[in-house]
Amino acid sequence: MRWPWKREKRDAPIDPSWAALIDRGALSASGAFVDSKTAESIATVHAAVNLIAGTVASLPLHLYQRGENGDRVRASDHPLYRVLHDAPNERQTALEFREQLTAHCLLWGNAYAEIHRDAAGTVTALTPIHPRDVTIVKLPSGRLRYDVSEGGELRRLLADEVLHLRDRSDDGLVGKSRITTAREMLGGILAQQEHGNRTFANGAKLSGVLKTPHVLDKGSAERISESWRQQFGGAANSGKVAVLEHGLEFQPLSMSNEDAQWLAARQFSVEEVARLFNVPPVLLGDLRHANFSNSVEMMRHFVTVTLRPWLARWEQALERALMGPIARNRYFIEFSAEGLLRGDAKHRAEFYKSGIEAGWLLRSEARRLENLPTVEGIDDGPTEDA
Repeated sequence: MRWPWKREKRDAPIDPSWAALIDRGALSASGAFVDSKTAESIATVHAAVNLIAGTVASLPLHLYQRGENGDRVRASDHPLYRVLHDAPNERQTALEFREQLTAHCLLWGNAYAEIHRDAAGTVTALTPIHPRDVTIVKLPSGRLRYDVSEGGELRRLLADEVLHLRDRSDDGLVGKSRITTAREMLGGILAQQEHGNRTFANGAKLSGVLKTPHVLDKGSAERISESWRQQFGGAANSGKVAVLEHGLEFQPLSMSNEDAQWLAARQFSVEEVARLFNVPPVLLGDLRHANFSNSVEMMRHFVTVTLRPWLARWEQALERALMGPIARNRYFIEFSAEGLLRGDAKHRAEFYKSGIEAGWLLRSEARRLENLPTVEGIDDGPTEDA
């Protein structure tokens, strides 16, 4: 009997155009080479990646079973729960795994993990694959194949064997690297760093000069300079009173316009990187516009605008890769981000109270919004105190 469906082959011919999607870095107009490694040498980039990846990884991730009337039950007995919540593989904790893949996606635009299943098809482990080792090939069927080159060996994985986390994509198949998109901006920052390093390495920045109306020979000038350095140089001698003889006069040197512009450019680079990763600058150490009154609002912005897309990206990628259509009707994967807003618990409590008293929110619904277990009969009581 002839098999009626077309089989998908791992050895389908490679489309060379897809190799161009793998970013290996390139020179910027400033002459600085920009790739994920050099970009992360910029302190602000490193801070932004650590902030997003670390926060996403630290949030609790649970597998829930759908109940009646929109209720949920934590499916802690499901085999997939251990992989998601405890340890995805023998080498990593769940936090380390999610932190690594989120950082890969932030820097490379894509993150990959191989899906391991037992004979029954149950997911048993997830193993990270570095994006630099992956080439994506589009098969004649329209599906994707992942060519993995590790240790000089080539392995070919089909789409259902890979967890693929994408950043924003133009074609819906491969995520765009933010580092590639902002190459010129990051190259300018790297050039600024190199300029500053060379300036400090090749020429001292003087704080002031000693002037005298007399002509000094080389030996006298060196003795005066060394004596001044010993008496007034260093933090321990700060604030001492100098006694000047023989017509000597100390003239301090103020910051030049060039130095001021260099510092302003460095400060502006923090704002540029913050825009690239959609992070409030205050969370990257730029406190110029921070105050007590806007700190809560900035944290809310970070959770709702910065983190929420990443949490949804993770949740949907995991459900699509690890569960079939039937399983997705019964189960769903969700982060618990409420803990990040607990500093604003007073406002949430007031919101729930007003909704319950006005009659448009049930107590059970408020508990569900807080990921609290269902309490039988909680909606049968009075809505306000007698």
